[in-house]
Amino acid sequence: MKLPSFIAQRYLLAKKSHNLINIVTWISIISICVATFAMIFVLSVFNGFNVVISDMIHQFSPDLNISAVKGKTININDFPFDRLKEIKGVDYVFPTITEDVLFKNSNKQQIGQVKGVPDDYNQINRIKGTILGDTSFIIRNDKINFAIPGAGMAYFLGINVYHPYSTIQIFAPRRGNASSFSIENSFNSGSLMVTDVFSTQQEIDERLVLAPFSWLANLTEYEGLCTDVEVFVNDNRQQTTDNRQLKKIKKEIRSILGDDYKIYDQYEQQETLYKMMKAEKLAVYLILTFILIMATFNMIGALSMLITDKRKDISVLKAMGADTSLIKKIFFNEGLLVSVVGGLLGLLLGIAAVLIQQYFGIIRLGNGGNYIIDAYPVALQLADVALVFFTITIIGSLASFFTANKSIKNMQDISLNAR
Repeated sequence: MKLPSFIAQRYLLAKKSHNLINIVTWISIISICVATFAMIFVLSVFNGFNVVISDMIHQFSPDLNISAVKGKTININDFPFDRLKEIKGVDYVFPTITEDVLFKNSNKQQIGQVKGVPDDYNQINRIKGTILGDTSFIIRNDKINFAIPGAGMAYFLGINVYHPYSTIQIFAPRRGNASSFSIENSFNSGSLMVTDVFSTQQEIDERLVLAPFSWLANLTEYEGLCTDVEVFVNDNRQQTTDNRQLKKIKKEIRSILGDDYKIYDQYEQQETLYKMMKAEKLAVYLILTFILIMATFNMIGALSMLITDKRKDISVLKAMGADTSLIKKIFFNEGLLVSVVGGLLGLLLGIAAVLIQQYFGIIRLGNGGNYIIDAYPVALQLADVALVFFTITIIGSLASFFTANKSIKNMQDISLNAR
C-alpha cells in the first residue's frame, strides 16, 4: 500500500484532537451518501417510466414501418409483400392506410386519424392485448364494418368505454380538386359501428381510430394503394427489442426495396418522444449532480479543518524528508476517500432501495385505481451505476485536489510570514 493512501486511511479512522472534525467528516460522508442515493434512485425511476412508455409504444406500433420516399401512397400491386414475409424472423407484413379525418358521434366532433387495417390484424397478440374488456377484436364481418377508437378518442366522442355500442361518422377529404363550398362535395363520409375500444399510449389513444382497410380505401379513394406497410417481427418483447435482430431484418428489407422507401424502427417512429425522455433524464442528472456538488462542500470544510489540525504531523513528516507533493497527496487521498466511502454507501443503499421497489412496490402511485401501474416503476441500469460512481469520483477528486493544494499553500505562506 502506498504511503499517502495508508496515512489517509489512518486519518479517516483515527480520532482527531477536536471532536468537531470527526462530526463534520461524518456529516460529509452522510451528505454524499444521501445525494448519491437520491441520484441512483431517481435515475432508476426515470428508467422505469421509460420502460413503461416503451412497452406501451411497442404494444401498438409495428417493429418496422415502411413508407414511400416520394408521394404519400404505395402501390400494393407492385410491393413485394411475399419476399418480405420470407425473411427469417418476420411474422406479419400488413398494408395500412392512415388519414386525417373528422369524427362525429351525435353532437360531438373530433379531428383525428383513422387507420385502415386488414381483417387479420387481430392475429397480432400484443395489439389484441390493448382491447378493453372481454371482446374478440373484430374489425369486420360478412355484413358489418366496425370502428375501434382509442380510449381518449372514445371519451371525446362521448362513447362509453365498457359499453361502446354506437355509430360514428367519418368525414375524409376527397382526393383531387374538390369543392370547398359544401361538405358534400369536399368530403367523403361513412359510418361505422363501435364495439371495441383500445387503450395504449395516451397520445395514440386520443387521436386514432382503427377501421377496416377495404372500407377506408373506398372512403379515401385509395383503391389498390396504401400509405404504409407495417412489419411485425414477432410477439416476444425481448426478441423484438434486440437491436441486432431488427438491424439485420431492416438491412434485408432495405436490400429488397432499394432507396424508394423509408424504413423506420420503433425508435425512429417515436424519435421526438424518445429524445424528450433522454433530455428529461439528462436534466435530472445535472440537477442531482449540482446537489452532489453542494454536498461535497461539507467534505471541503472537513478536509480544511483536518489539514489545520494535523500541522504538527505535517512538520514531523517534513522533518523526516517528506516533500510538499507527498503531503498534498495524503490529504488529496483523504478527501477522495471521504467522497468514495459516502458514494459507495449511497450506491449500495440506492441499489437496495431500487430492488425493493422493483419487487415489492413499496411506493405506490395512488389508491384511485386510475393508473396504468400501481407502484412507481424502477429499472436499475449498470450504466447509471457506473455514471454515478464516475461522477462522485470526479467531483471528489477535483474538490480534494484544490482543497489540499490551497490549504497546504496557505499553511506555507503563514509559516514564511511567521519567520
